[in-house]
Amino acid sequence: MNPNNIELLAPAGSYEGFEAAIGAGADAVYVGGAMFGARAYAQNFNEEELLHAIDAAHIHGRKLYLTVNTLLKNRELKEQLVPYLEPYYNAGLDAVIVQDMGVFSLIKKEFPKLHLHASTQMTVTGPEGMKFLADQGATRVVAARELSLEELSRMHEACPIEIEAFVHGALCYSYSGQCLMSSLLGGRSGNRGRCAQPCRLPYQVKHFQTRDYQKGEFCPLSLKDICTIEILPEIIDAGVTSLKIEGRMKQPVYTAGVTGMYRKYLDLLFERGPENYHVTGKDKKYLLDLFNRGGSCTGYYQMGNGPKMMAFTNEKKTGEVSLKPKQLKVKIKGELSLTSGLPALLHVSCKDAEAMAYTGEVQLAKNQPVTRERVLQQMDKLGNTVFTWESLDIQMNDAVFVPMKVLNEIRHQALEELTKNLLKKYRRNVGLERIAHAPQPKIGDIVICDNVPLGKEDFIPVYASCESEEAAEILCQQKEIQGIYLPYVLMEDYLQKGLANGKEMYLSLPHITRGNPPEGYLEQAKKWLEAGMTGFLVRNLESYSVLAQMGLADRCVLDHSLYTWNDEAIHFWKDQKVLRNTVPLELNEKELRHRENTGSEMVVYGRLPLMHSAQCVRKNTSGCNHQEDRLVLRDRYDKEFPIVCYCRPWKTGNTKETGPCYNIIYNSLPYGLLKEAGKVKELGFSSVRLSFTIESGKETKRIVEDFAAAYHEGRVSGEGEFTKGHFKRGAE
Repeated sequence: MNPNNIELLAPAGSYEGFEAAIGAGADAVYVGGAMFGARAYAQNFNEEELLHAIDAAHIHGRKLYLTVNTLLKNRELKEQLVPYLEPYYNAGLDAVIVQDMGVFSLIKKEFPKLHLHASTQMTVTGPEGMKFLADQGATRVVAARELSLEELSRMHEACPIEIEAFVHGALCYSYSGQCLMSSLLGGRSGNRGRCAQPCRLPYQVKHFQTRDYQKGEFCPLSLKDICTIEILPEIIDAGVTSLKIEGRMKQPVYTAGVTGMYRKYLDLLFERGPENYHVTGKDKKYLLDLFNRGGSCTGYYQMGNGPKMMAFTNEKKTGEVSLKPKQLKVKIKGELSLTSGLPALLHVSCKDAEAMAYTGEVQLAKNQPVTRERVLQQMDKLGNTVFTWESLDIQMNDAVFVPMKVLNEIRHQALEELTKNLLKKYRRNVGLERIAHAPQPKIGDIVICDNVPLGKEDFIPVYASCESEEAAEILCQQKEIQGIYLPYVLMEDYLQKGLANGKEMYLSLPHITRGNPPEGYLEQAKKWLEAGMTGFLVRNLESYSVLAQMGLADRCVLDHSLYTWNDEAIHFWKDQKVLRNTVPLELNEKELRHRENTGSEMVVYGRLPLMHSAQCVRKNTSGCNHQEDRLVLRDRYDKEFPIVCYCRPWKTGNTKETGPCYNIIYNSLPYGLLKEAGKVKELGFSSVRLSFTIESGKETKRIVEDFAAAYHEGRVSGEGEFTKGHFKRGAE
């Protein structure tokens, strides 16, 4: 266990928080600036503070990472991102934490020396997704918080880049990056750093077939915070190199307290070894007193899910902890020479940097010579600088005089030059880099055309996805449907039926992929391709990477969970040769008009997923029966949200459970752009999709007919209670 390879990474929501983190022993600090961070409501840093923090971190031998981990709209990406990052890049910013593949791609081109850390918002759940990001240029992956020690270990063994994992702080109920609950219910998007935390609210729960809800309200979606200080050796042994503390919204006293305690035990671990590692009850209590939500847990590292991880009352507890953050100083060495008739001369050094300053003239004393003690007293006045003398050698004659003003000037000049020299190796000049690496235009370069709107009477292909046999049977028979997306368990029975009716047939892969597919899964998929299956509906990086390695990237349709908010992201995936992408669910009509929509499919009907969670509402409230099932949540406004429990995500039709389960919570009302068909067609999409989840066969048939009439004939004849999602309002 090499302590030099392990990083303690602390949060800072303000400059005071940054100082607290550094003073408490953090090796690196992650912060948000004025834009594009996933904690939009934190105090965050203005440009001057952030530039100062970058320099302060480097002078102390630490690192600073900037969060750019939200999804960006075209205007933001094209007009704001590059000028926003440029001063920080030039100052020596160590890395950016990124969610959006468009942001990732643009930063890689514009700031080639800047390290790219793939945010936990990318939902990286396995080695294949990690390897894919490494191939694109990521130097680190922030793993999904739901992963076990064994899964992290497999990722570490499969890929050489760094793994960052959360060790302390809040847990999201949903996989990070896969939550639209705050966005769709209140317009405050977690993908934009504005989550309103509806998961912390009380709800009632019932089975979908029963009439009555369980008595009383509680918080079935509220998780305890994690505290992993007792299992740090196991986490490090699994291959995690950056131990991340959550909490940019919390106060500096919390940052200092938690960081200091983890620093203490990391040092003890490195000093004594894992066999002698032990956390005292007093120190564990201290961490809980700083902040806890219904106690604490060790997260998903040692358990898949369960009620022991839940804070059903969402009761926050903050103790009265008195703690003054430490002010760290950097030790320097100096040599001061005071010889009559010559300028005062000061040489200072720190680490691998040094500086020299000289000024004024040292005089031969006529009356009272200056004493060595007086000189030392004046030179000790380092004020608000980060420096402190490790040693100061003063060489002077017995009978000299030097004004105190001269000593102040020479000290100031030397330390200013030393600071400059310490930071010199971190400085960059992006302007010169761009000139040196400017690409030459090539004959035959592809020119991206603008959207070509369809007229209201023009034909637009309608595709459909479904989860049940009842719906699959109907869809195969509907002439209006051009293609069908089916899960594995339905493909065997409906592939030939669909092909016989002229349908394109696609295999829908799991929303969340963890672990290897069951034996024979991919082989069967290849056979289906040979039999006429068109391709795959891909929901995550892990699945995409597996298919790409098989040479099947051009058979992949990206679902809306692989976000393409901006044209840079669209171009990134076009370069990967994917078949088409699916339009994100959080862009409004106006924003979509500024997006390149050729080659995109838009969902125009369906129960939109609010959350994908590794937790199971059924297991946490009434116990696990190892069967796929449905429940219902009811909120304080009497809105009912269906929950589907996926016990076997790979689901091949056999009875063996083949991976961690997950729940999907769907919106209370189906989303439907029926009357908006004309406006949707004007946006220039290549196709539209109807998404069926819990509908009956009868409902499926009616919806297909209604939407086909609207999108093929320009005739709106059906009725239904739909939400328009973000098509009109958009997300913050």
